Amino acid sequence: MLAGVKSVAVCGIEAFMLEIEVNVTYGQLPATVVIGLPDAAVKECRDRVRSAIKNSGYKFPVKHVTINLAPGDIKKEGPVFELPIAIGTLVGLDHIRTSKLSDYAIIGELALNGKLRPIKGALSVAIKCAEAGLKGVVLPYENAREAAVVNSIDVIPVRDLKEAAGFFTGDFKIEPYAVNLDEIFKKESNYCVDFSDVKGQEHVKRALMVAVAGAHNVIMIGPPGSGKTMLAQRLPTIMPELTQEESLETTKIYSIAGLLDHGQSIVATRPFRSPHHAISAAGLIGGGTIPKPGEISLSHHGVLFLDELPEFDRKTLEALRQPLESCMITISRAAATVAYPAELMLVAAVNPCPCGFYGDLKRVCRCSPRQIQNYMSKISGPLMDRIDIHVEVPAIQYSELASAATGESSEEIRGKVRTVREIQRDRFNKTKFKTNARMTSKMIKEHCKLEPEAELMLQQAMMSLGLSARGYTKILKVSRTIADLESSTNIALEHITEALQYRNLDRNFVE
Repeated sequence: MLAGVKSVAVCGIEAFMLEIEVNVTYGQLPATVVIGLPDAAVKECRDRVRSAIKNSGYKFPVKHVTINLAPGDIKKEGPVFELPIAIGTLVGLDHIRTSKLSDYAIIGELALNGKLRPIKGALSVAIKCAEAGLKGVVLPYENAREAAVVNSIDVIPVRDLKEAAGFFTGDFKIEPYAVNLDEIFKKESNYCVDFSDVKGQEHVKRALMVAVAGAHNVIMIGPPGSGKTMLAQRLPTIMPELTQEESLETTKIYSIAGLLDHGQSIVATRPFRSPHHAISAAGLIGGGTIPKPGEISLSHHGVLFLDELPEFDRKTLEALRQPLESCMITISRAAATVAYPAELMLVAAVNPCPCGFYGDLKRVCRCSPRQIQNYMSKISGPLMDRIDIHVEVPAIQYSELASAATGESSEEIRGKVRTVREIQRDRFNKTKFKTNARMTSKMIKEHCKLEPEAELMLQQAMMSLGLSARGYTKILKVSRTIADLESSTNIALEHITEALQYRNLDRNFVE
């Protein structure tokens, strides 16, 4: 007997529909054959499905079973097709009869006793089922809260094969899992840190506000203990709240990577990722035999913080250059080519020298000029060109630490940032861009009109600092954001002057 079951496979963060055909025949040598470009994990499902069926109370007679995964020209990966294969096999063996199979997609990994294990990518699966016009999806109970974010389909949670079969035969009545997305956002969109926690460093806070307002990449230079990491950790708190569209896109990446916490249905706050400097290129940009998202994709719509930047492998850092420009990373392997989004804000921290005390008025630097030069040269010029803002973070004085005064809260700063982002949204409403940092050359000419004094200042700075063409455009983009903070139509002298102050490393390299 032939049975057809709908399922869903995930490639990258997107999903595609799959048709699983199970044919049970007599008169041939007993065997279970899986065809349709299965990988090793899919082939192993034969024994797990057989054991799960037997341990769920069904008979598995000695017959020839052919399982076809269509379309046959796409590689099928992982054990997530075991539940639909088991359901198809039960229909093919005539153990269950149902007319619901065409209305639902089925996905899940089986244990030998018939229990279901959670899968990765449940949100992508649910979105694809909704796009395909299906009534619902049957999946493991642990994934129901995540999939139920898509409220246009019925999410049927099951704990084992017996429950799944009972749902299709009508022996078990299972209510669709439902969640209130607005309520989840309200509950989970809070941060445990605040910008008011940071003592002093007002000029650094200003630079970071400018960076977030225009989505500019930023590097902080300062001695150990000056608060670079503390400041970076609080950057997501001053970024505009995630929209539901951004949240769903970010959640899909975390779901594919298996990084959603137990019971978490959606990523409601801006991601903050801070990988160790020993990370490999594959860990940072993604990769593996079966391509997986890396840290830059896990930072999508959030912050990627690279502390002790010169300690990272130079080749690893160079791999960042293209994704920072395109906001996308494409990983090609023999098995597949996948693309992951990487629209992020890069924040880096660096000591001024190997010991960290170069330029400190109270502590002595013991590094030679050659050591300092070698240390800073680990960061390539092309990578530095892709960082818009360079800001010095000096050591904090005792008077600032002991002061009872608090600076602006994250909510206050976020309000200013939100206003500037709205200005940019209106400015770029007919394009795919949203922020000043993403402006093209044509858009810079149109939107970065300089007043005469500002143009003269920029010309002098170009000659004295030896800026590259990319450095020149970065200054224009940052000054555009500073002007937006002041609600100024044109870029004035004070806007250019402040933007030039945020190119500290350019001045150091020239000197």
